[in-house]
Amino acid sequence: MDPEEKLAGLGITLPDLPKPLGAYVPCVQSGNLLFISGMLPLKDGKLMCTGKAGPEVSVEDAQACARQSAINALAVVKAHCGSLLKIRRCVKLNGFIASAPDFTDQPKVLNGASEFLLEVLGEKGLHARAAIGAAVLPLNATVEIDFIFEIED
Repeated sequence: MDPEEKLAGLGITLPDLPKPLGAYVPCVQSGNLLFISGMLPLKDGKLMCTGKAGPEVSVEDAQACARQSAINALAVVKAHCGSLLKIRRCVKLNGFIASAPDFTDQPKVLNGASEFLLEVLGEKGLHARAAIGAAVLPLNATVEIDFIFEIED
């Protein structure tokens, strides 16, 4: 199924291209690889939640943030390529999760993005990844994820 049809079936409309918070661009293409800058869980222009996973943000809420970060990444891909059909595969995610010192469920949090990409892209959504705990993220976000996609010429 077409990824955009899959999104529509899930009731998801891709947001407008997020504006960078600094001196960078949302994505850079090198050959057939599209490198997506770190995506925060912005929805309707606001962070879905703030604070550290563990004491301040539940695993489930942090997973929802990871999912929203993936939605925002797909918005960048669509803006750059014109269609999500240009995605050959998701190659890699680097997920940064603001975490309490004793929080060790970063992989579970990142599953929010990984499982969403599999749902929307099927086998093209299978990827390598790293789930990294962080002391603090921009704007006190709970999650920030960067992505690498292989795209068609």
